[in-house]
Amino acid sequence: MNTIDLEVKGMSCGSCIDHVTRALEPIPGVTDVAVDLKSGHVRVTGTLDGDPQRLVSALGDAGYPAKLADAHAPASVGGGPAAEPNQGGCCCR
Repeated sequence: MNTIDLEVKGMSCGSCIDHVTRALEPIPGVTDVAVDLKSGHVRVTGTLDGDPQRLVSALGDAGYPAKLADAHAPASVGGGPAAEPNQGGCCCR
């Protein structure tokens, strides 16, 4: 199993969690998606062989700009940067 941590902009509500999860789950090898609204991080787990940029691309297509998280920054831990309001791919836009 691999784990990839992403920084995702624009997440602000439960609907955003659903949209982000639905954007990532269909990608081959993804077995779990954990979204932390407070920190703006998404942790993707699975047998993700290949380019992690496909995760970033899927989120961008769903309206959520994303990038690979800094390897030295804690992911899915509260206290990170807040999501930018009104920038997500859901009703909060």
